[in-house]
Amino acid sequence: MNTPLAETLSVVLLVAVLAFAVVRPGGLPEAVAAVPAAGVLIAAGAISPEHARTEAASLAPVVGFLAAVLVLAHFCDVEGLFQACGAWMARQAAGSPGRLLAAVFVLASAITAVLSLDATVVLLTPVVLATAARAGVRARPHLYACAHLSNTASLLLPVSNLTNLLAFETSGLSFIRFAALMALPWLVAIGAEYLVLRRFFDTDLAVSVRPPAVGAAPEPPLFALVTVGCTLAGFVVASAVGIEPAWVAAAGALVLAGRALLRRRATPLSVVRAAQPAFLAFVLALGVVVRSVVDHGLAGALGHVLPGGSGLLALLGIAAVAAVLANLINNLPAVLVLLPLTAAAGPGAVLAVLLGVNIGPNLTYAGSLATLLWRRILHREGHEVRLARFTRLGLLATPAALVPAVAALWLSLRVAG
Repeated sequence: MNTPLAETLSVVLLVAVLAFAVVRPGGLPEAVAAVPAAGVLIAAGAISPEHARTEAASLAPVVGFLAAVLVLAHFCDVEGLFQACGAWMARQAAGSPGRLLAAVFVLASAITAVLSLDATVVLLTPVVLATAARAGVRARPHLYACAHLSNTASLLLPVSNLTNLLAFETSGLSFIRFAALMALPWLVAIGAEYLVLRRFFDTDLAVSVRPPAVGAAPEPPLFALVTVGCTLAGFVVASAVGIEPAWVAAAGALVLAGRALLRRRATPLSVVRAAQPAFLAFVLALGVVVRSVVDHGLAGALGHVLPGGSGLLALLGIAAVAAVLANLINNLPAVLVLLPLTAAAGPGAVLAVLLGVNIGPNLTYAGSLATLLWRRILHREGHEVRLARFTRLGLLATPAALVPAVAALWLSLRVAG
């Protein structure tokens, strides 16, 4: 296939796949569009079967890790972790919307960093909605906090987000060094989000009610907490000895899933469903489609736009391009496109891409798959999200978090040498 035709076909199919993921007609999984699109590109010669296999093989460890983390988070929920989180939030809030928002920020940031953004969106968001209802406060500020923090708070660890894992593999950093460099940007970005949301929802947060009656708190799920703690420690050790993090995540998932199976609280089929195989197929197919787009012109165009170097202005430029691209084509394709173009500039440029693709998606619904999933969950719970409000908040929060976070990254790089 000639280059102009291959470029056109690749772009059209990428747009179609992303549009399908946004709309999901009939509730069909995203893979329904992505897998055939990848097949069409291979059959048409836009990308060779060998190149497609190479791309899928490079993504396989990341997809395996994602599957394990999804299972781990699901069985943390089965163990009662998120029920305990709801009880803790209710006690901390004591009927105060402002204190509830602070509690949501603490929990959502921790859960996103440790169990990944999917856990915050899928498991914590319904708990926050129920907690706000029981406390008699307006749920809106707390629900928007879950959406924003599922993206922003995923900056800290290589295992917090699929985009992080891709960047981690490209950066050449160890697990500890990655976390050390991202700790200050993580804190700065979360702090900026908190200030913006407090101001944006000041009317909702000004409505105080009497503290609700709080029943006996459920026992903390110690087995789940110990398993998660051991899994995190395992990530650190595995990074030091060169073991893929997917194996560590799989071990943690196996422990919790095995316990649930033995106690007859799960079946083999429910374990497979927890891994969301259709979504995993979507990620692999999307990688093939994006590779075709990159090979047929996008990489060259972005190469002329991306600034070089690792100075503050260069990092700001890289993060801005990454944020814009994430909102145009979604953050997962954006990171797949940008990482090969910035790898040669060093870890600073790679981490700046990560800031852009993780904070930037708070601007639009389509910027992140997590945001799309959050919207669907709220719709299922009977809570509508208005596009105008989401966009208005994003226009305020995204630059307010992104710019100081990039400055914090630059400072961390300078201090760490």
